[in-house]
Amino acid sequence: MNTAERVRLLAQPLCDEQGLFLWDVRFEKEGATWYLKVLIDRDGGVDMDACEAFTRPFNDILDEADPIAQSYVLEVGSPGLGRELRRPEHFIVCIGDEVRVKTIRPNADGDREFVGILMSYDKNEFTIAQSEAEEDRLTFRLSDCATVKLNDDSF
Repeated sequence: MNTAERVRLLAQPLCDEQGLFLWDVRFEKEGATWYLKVLIDRDGGVDMDACEAFTRPFNDILDEADPIAQSYVLEVGSPGLGRELRRPEHFIVCIGDEVRVKTIRPNADGDREFVGILMSYDKNEFTIAQSEAEEDRLTFRLSDCATVKLNDDSF
């Protein structure tokens, strides 16, 4: 189990208690500094007060469990409007929303970026609709995608 997964297990009960959706946990190095990023959400979004209300008790949980050996900076925030869909539950809750897909390799027409409504998700692939026409539906394997994000251009 990697660091982000261990922290996710620690964060989930607190999110449940506070009525939050744990969107993502990332442990990333930027320059010389490690960052533990905990992204939370709820219906209507989260504000600074919600982030602070989560951060205070979560700091205590992290101190007690001590799941990370090196020093790091804890950041708690919202996943934002253009949030990345990385986990199965992200795709499931975003069915019906407009997404922006960037593929690793271009298709036959040389395109690598696609926008459409997320229509369905299965554990290895998903389908978007670029219009009402059936022929404008595109199915992507997750392994072929560089990123899948909510399309923040539509907000």
